Amino acid sequence: AAAREMGFSEPHARALALETFAGASRLAAQSPESAEVLRAKVTSKGGTTAAALASLDRDDVGQAFIRAMQAANARAKELGS
Repeated sequence: AAAREMGFSEPHARALALETFAGASRLAAQSPESAEVLRAKVTSKGGTTAAALASLDRDDVGQAFIRAMQAANARAKELGS
């Protein structure tokens, strides 16, 4: 929905999202450095990635991911019992 609001077609938005994640995954797989270090290396101060990350931080997305992982783990333990 957000991509359409910014003027992207559905196929273009999908391709952009998939390539972004694929590129990040390739970079992480090929490097011995942590994801945090790699992110810092590709984030220009005042750039678009920095703006996006600041927005995610304000919305506490990191904690939401942690809660999601904890919920999945708890459910996996329930299902495994």
